[in-house]
Amino acid sequence: MAKLLQSPPKFLPAEWYIANKSQYHRAEAQRSRSERLVAESQRLVDEIEKTTKKSQSDVNKKLEQRQEEVKFWKKELDDKLEQLVHQTDDLLIYKIRLEKSLESFKEPLHITERCLAYREKRVGIDLVQDVVEQELLKEAEIIRGVMALLKRTLEETTEQISSVSLEDWLDFSNANVERADKQWNNSITLKTLVDRILSQTANDLRRQCDVVDTAFVNGLKETKDARNKLADHLAKVMEEIASQEKNIAVLENAILDQEGPAKVAHTRLETRTHRPNVELCRDVAQYRLIKEIQEINHNVARLKETLAQAQMELKALYRRQLALQEEIQVKENTIYIDEVLCMSMRKSIPPRDGDDHGSWEGGIRAEAICC
Repeated sequence: MAKLLQSPPKFLPAEWYIANKSQYHRAEAQRSRSERLVAESQRLVDEIEKTTKKSQSDVNKKLEQRQEEVKFWKKELDDKLEQLVHQTDDLLIYKIRLEKSLESFKEPLHITERCLAYREKRVGIDLVQDVVEQELLKEAEIIRGVMALLKRTLEETTEQISSVSLEDWLDFSNANVERADKQWNNSITLKTLVDRILSQTANDLRRQCDVVDTAFVNGLKETKDARNKLADHLAKVMEEIASQEKNIAVLENAILDQEGPAKVAHTRLETRTHRPNVELCRDVAQYRLIKEIQEINHNVARLKETLAQAQMELKALYRRQLALQEEIQVKENTIYIDEVLCMSMRKSIPPRDGDDHGSWEGGIRAEAICC
């Protein structure tokens, strides 16, 4: 216990000086290190601050540049979007025009086919493949070709509208505005094509309509001329029938007129056979009576032969009358088909160009074109 309470050892003065000096050196060294660290820290802070400011300046510039780029592309996209909306609206209008135009060609085709069907009801020699039929067949072919072209163009227009739909366009436009420009140019080209097709098809049908109607007019003129000539011949045949009937009546009366003289001659000849004795001779009177009877018989034979010929001619005239009447009826049937049935239907051709203007392409009314 006494050992535990023993006083701590004491240091020598030299140790004291050494210990203090050591503390001084360590404190100085620590302070120097701290000063260097403070200076280094300040330099680092200054450097970092300068670097940070420079970085911020660079970032700000980049952000400003990017902002300008974004503004530029946003304006580009806004412009393209506006163009897209207008272009899509235009294409929808053109699509409607194509649909109306395609629909409007159905009735002309139906009319042309009905005209061809009606003309199949011509009879006799008039059932001929004339210019009218050839041009009607050509017209039907043109209309079918036009409808096929309009259908293909309508499909292209629908496809183009789908290719520039708003949602899809926004997706790819952010990555590639050039594609939007390409679609824009495609739409412009397609609209120009549609305008040209609508105008050209209407003009093609109008020209063919004129050709067909001219053929109808010329054909009707020829048919009416033929009918009139047949009617003239029929009138002459009817006159000849009346004349021949009178001639037959005259011949029949002439034959009847010979019966009286024949009976008289026979009676005289019979009476002279009762003459007495030498008076019963062949005198001049006897010979003349015999000759008279022969002459009467010969004349009656000639009259009957002529009557038979006249009756044959009358029968032939009756047959010719019937043939002419039938042929005139054939012509009347053809005239009715072409003039009443066909040409009256064709007043509604050609169709409109797809626009609901209430008038025909070029301002020409239908009745002024096909009538």
